[in-house]
Amino acid sequence: MWKYGCLILLSAAFVAAQFPRSCVTPEALRSAQCCPSPTAAVDPCGASAGRGQCVSISADSRPHGPQYIHDGRDDRERWPVRFFNRTCRCFGNFTGFDCGKCKHGLSGPNCDQPVAVVRRNVMQFNADERRAFLNAMDQAKRTVHPDIVIATRRFAEVFGPDGNTMQFENITIYNYFVWSHYYSVSKTFLGAGQASFGGVDFSHEGPGFVTWHRYHLIQLERDMQDMLQDPSFALPYWNFAIGGNTCDICTDDLLGARSSFDMNSISSNSIFAQWRVICESVEDYDTLGTICNNTESSPIRRNPAGNVARPMVQRLPEPQDVLDCLEVNTFDTPPFYSTSSESFRNSIEGYSHPQGPYDPMVRSLHNLAHLFLNGTGGQTHLSPNDPIFVLLHTFTDAVFDEWLRRHPESAVYPVENAPIGHNRGYNMVPFWPPVTNAEMFVTAPDNLGYSYEVTWPANPLTLTEIITITVVAALIVVASIFAITTCAVRSKSNSRMEGRQPLLGDQYQRYDDHDRHGDKSQSVV
Repeated sequence: MWKYGCLILLSAAFVAAQFPRSCVTPEALRSAQCCPSPTAAVDPCGASAGRGQCVSISADSRPHGPQYIHDGRDDRERWPVRFFNRTCRCFGNFTGFDCGKCKHGLSGPNCDQPVAVVRRNVMQFNADERRAFLNAMDQAKRTVHPDIVIATRRFAEVFGPDGNTMQFENITIYNYFVWSHYYSVSKTFLGAGQASFGGVDFSHEGPGFVTWHRYHLIQLERDMQDMLQDPSFALPYWNFAIGGNTCDICTDDLLGARSSFDMNSISSNSIFAQWRVICESVEDYDTLGTICNNTESSPIRRNPAGNVARPMVQRLPEPQDVLDCLEVNTFDTPPFYSTSSESFRNSIEGYSHPQGPYDPMVRSLHNLAHLFLNGTGGQTHLSPNDPIFVLLHTFTDAVFDEWLRRHPESAVYPVENAPIGHNRGYNMVPFWPPVTNAEMFVTAPDNLGYSYEVTWPANPLTLTEIITITVVAALIVVASIFAITTCAVRSKSNSRMEGRQPLLGDQYQRYDDHDRHGDKSQSVV
């Protein structure tokens, strides 16, 4: 990737958080304020133009679930107040870390021009659309993010050894997407010589699974719109609920076919065969306290349906699984975790049966699709490195959005006692500016500036419906036979009377006779 743009390394080694480049000065971090100006003038948050204002950050302090047992040991607790406690709050249609951008689905100088952002099934793309999407993804993999940098040390060490040398580095647009996911699932480092704590996940196994990944996709979509200078650019989706053991998007004109030389690799004819993953050094992260940075390492690994040790994950979800999941009435249920039963969220995430009951042996829908890929895409800390992740999650988000549309009265998000990071008011880690789970718990077309072009499979007929249709059809057949028989009898009778019957014109009033006859008691039809 180096020939496309040199990464500016401001220091070396351990990622801790990500923030706008303009906010990582010693002065800004010590002031705990990140309220940049969208213009060259000194105008924090574009306040003079009515775009926004600098405000104190509200961090969720309600009790979380028992999974995380520590306090004050992780920079992600009460995100993001370990780093900043003041940020821009944007007004109206403005958004961004400095209120310099338009909300999703809007454009123009005043952000008042609607733009259609429609996510479509990638299998319905024509050849030109497929090439354009693949090229855009590859460009995002190789383009340094224009605004965001990642910290390379935990907060306690972010000022460097001399207290004034900031430890941050650049990252590409797509690698930032990968890194954000890793940072949300990484373990809590408790110190050298101690095992890192793994009972924490800010983006999975809780109600925030759907809201976190929704904003994760919006962020990538926005970044790619800016990169392409096309506000209508939309991420496509992969309908993975097709059953069978064939990966229909694993072709070289889409996400890459299987290599002819290595069944665990992507074909050299695919653009993605050249991609390299980040966030792979898990053992170092857990034992040395280092955390993923922008360093790329191995190729993407993928062997769809190839896990012979687990036959359950050798097939994709079925269309009926989606329909069953959409019928689950409750968004989430206590303990709001991967063990929840009769929970839409746990069903779509894939820890429960699609119909709702929890079963520790089951992996369905989202989880099953990841595990089916059998490689990079099946490992939580690495999965976004495989670009199939994007299309898998846009479809998951489409199901979530359809559930919200169908169950407006059941759309209740837990306020407290969810795993850390998953309460309704928690600022999702590590997004900046802060955005809560509640802000993403809304229907997308009406509130978030994008929509889906999707046709949901029809429910199969119930036994009662089948019996009803059969009875009605039988009655129609009987009625038809009776009508035909009656007509035949009348026709035979009429043929005998034909010579004695007057012509229709002689017996009935014609339309043009209407004004000449005073008697209107007889029909003219």
